[in-house]
Amino acid sequence: MNLAEAKALGLKFPDRTRVGRGTGSGLGKTSGRGHKGAKARSGWSRRIGWEGGQMPIYRRLPKRGFNNKNFEKIYTVVNVSDLDVFDVGAVVDLAAVLQKGLTSKEKHSELFKVLGDGEIAKALTVKVDAITASAKQKIEQAGGTVLLIAKKQNRAKFVAKDGSVRKPGGPRQKPGK
Repeated sequence: MNLAEAKALGLKFPDRTRVGRGTGSGLGKTSGRGHKGAKARSGWSRRIGWEGGQMPIYRRLPKRGFNNKNFEKIYTVVNVSDLDVFDVGAVVDLAAVLQKGLTSKEKHSELFKVLGDGEIAKALTVKVDAITASAKQKIEQAGGTVLLIAKKQNRAKFVAKDGSVRKPGGPRQKPGK
């Protein structure tokens, strides 16, 4: 820091640099714009991302971003015939199936699904996130029950938490109006 800068403290704007005022100023002749070309002319402005004709970085890098595969539902799957290892009246859910070692948990999966391959002779209570129609029929014919785990319910579009409904671009209306 020098004395000139210390005196300038508290001022809102420093003095503007005046260009084109002779060679002695250091910014005479071309006024810091170099020699010729579009950059030397008035009215020139660089487009954002322009790199002088070189392939711009946003085109050199790979695309990234949203992908539906990230939101794919992955089920841990078991066939009806595999459920015969359980005792009569047992409650079969994902934890019980994993404990018996019938299957290993699918990657990032908290969902459990039963498929209809094979036969079952025991009455079981099966708690699942999804089940095929044939599997459900076979379990119920053997005297068992199927309990579907309730899915998360999403609010309908254009309905607020207080239940008021609004048309797109319009004001909210209270329920019952």
